[in-house]
Amino acid sequence: MAQQTNALTTALTNIGQENITGDKRKLYLKLFSGEMFKGFQHNAIARDLVMKRTLKNGKSLQFIYTGRTKAEYHTPGNAILGNSDGAPPVAEKTVTIDDLLISSAFVYDLDETLSHYDLRSEISRKIGYALAEKYDRLIFRAIAKGARIASPVAATGFEEPGGTQIAVGTTEADAYSSPKLIEAFYNAAAALDEKGVSSDGRCAVLNPRQYYELIQAAGTSGLINRDATAPALQGGNGIVEIAGIHIYKSMNIPFFGNYGVKYGGAVNAPGNTGDFIGSDTALEAGDETGMNNFYGAQSAFDTTCGLIFQREAAAVVEAVGPQVQVTSGDVSVIYQGDVILGRLAMGADFLNPAACVELYAGASAPIPFGATYPANAS
Repeated sequence: MAQQTNALTTALTNIGQENITGDKRKLYLKLFSGEMFKGFQHNAIARDLVMKRTLKNGKSLQFIYTGRTKAEYHTPGNAILGNSDGAPPVAEKTVTIDDLLISSAFVYDLDETLSHYDLRSEISRKIGYALAEKYDRLIFRAIAKGARIASPVAATGFEEPGGTQIAVGTTEADAYSSPKLIEAFYNAAAALDEKGVSSDGRCAVLNPRQYYELIQAAGTSGLINRDATAPALQGGNGIVEIAGIHIYKSMNIPFFGNYGVKYGGAVNAPGNTGDFIGSDTALEAGDETGMNNFYGAQSAFDTTCGLIFQREAAAVVEAVGPQVQVTSGDVSVIYQGDVILGRLAMGADFLNPAACVELYAGASAPIPFGATYPANAS
């Protein structure tokens, strides 16, 4: 009986082992990794809305633009050796990997012992949120950058469409006006059609208060599918559609020089707004150490209030996908705790300006991001 008791006790004590051998924390690490990915996937929406490529054994990835060509009448007797203008013209776009992006926390063993809740699981979600927020913010800024850029194909005699900027109004309050937003959506759809941008994969990302204001009006005007239920409408997961454009909400779009979590000029904003998280100090400076693509300073988005785009608008290149690392062994013994690290390596930039639409509310359209770019950015 004593031997059975000891065997049972040993098995229960080392519940983190795999097959009762090896690393006693192996299964814990897998659980934590899953929690981090859940946190990342819950908060990140831009990753699946643009072109995503994986990069190995290099620092940047090249994308090719092919311009338009023309049709010509054949002259009898003439050899057919290609159009006389040498079309189509070709240009390139290079997206560079930024430095390693990390989010980490130190978990003290004693705190974990005394805590009445799952400390690691909670920290893992917050690490996932932090990586996802930065990931989305960079992609959304790249789309806004593309909306202000002319066509990358600039060969003499050829005209290619560039980005689009559409005024919702002249004041911040106009950015929350449902009629003005709906009109902007139809103008954006028409502009994308006229520029030959595919209707497949068109979407928009708005500030949460814009989104909720919009669905209240759109729901009474027949713009929303009647089969969509209330939870789906309010979830902000692309179920709302205007002019064939799926609409999402996010707090990470550049919004009047900040992010989409401030009340601003919203209709019926509460009297006591309280504190809000709406800044990313290093990113807003426009020159954060580790960024090898230029994403624009905070002042570049003082009148920006929404984005409409097609998936070819921007590209994100990943060298290291979302991962988690945790210290163990001797390091854990020395520090009596573990460092939990979430990491990824990515870079983003606009790809096809014709597929980028920036909504703004101001007297004039936002200008391109200055005249100086890092040497390895476009």
